[in-house]
Amino acid sequence: MEVLKEKILKDGNALDENILKVDSFINHQVDASLMQQIGNEFANHFKDYKITKVATIESSGIAPALMTAQALGVPMLILKKAPSSILNDNLLHTEVVSFTKKNSYELTLSKKFVNENDHVLIIDDFLANGEAATGAIRLMRKAHATIAGIGILIEKSFQPGRGKLEEQGFEVYSLARIAKLGKGIIEFVEES
Repeated sequence: MEVLKEKILKDGNALDENILKVDSFINHQVDASLMQQIGNEFANHFKDYKITKVATIESSGIAPALMTAQALGVPMLILKKAPSSILNDNLLHTEVVSFTKKNSYELTLSKKFVNENDHVLIIDDFLANGEAATGAIRLMRKAHATIAGIGILIEKSFQPGRGKLEEQGFEVYSLARIAKLGKGIIEFVEES
């Protein structure tokens, strides 16, 4: 998606070979117009997949997932990183290891919002090692839902996430695939 690539080049900040800061338009400040375009792009790509829900992990995935859900006309599920003291009795749980933050967290989802009739599109801001998406997949499987596909805003193609997900049989649709990062360096995968 050219508009996202241009935004990454203009406003993204590559700190080193693993970290790309996008806090001015995705993580802290959200570019609403860009999120709407992203949502429309995902909805267009997955329009024939009979999606019943869009899911994302809080918090950076919420804006693009919401725009995707709106464009598809389906509800959005937010997978929580910390269990709610109010909802504890009816939760599905799994543990996820974060590559970026170098820690693990419990990912939860209320059983009442997803079931075996759901065909879920998972949206995430970054794909690196595939741990977050794999955690989301585990939760959907615990609910007996099926996975329609995985939409990623920014993929670090030099890391193994895509391969791990595709080996499990999932379609991964990434809007910006990064081939190389370095201090002040952002290079995209050449798409043919």
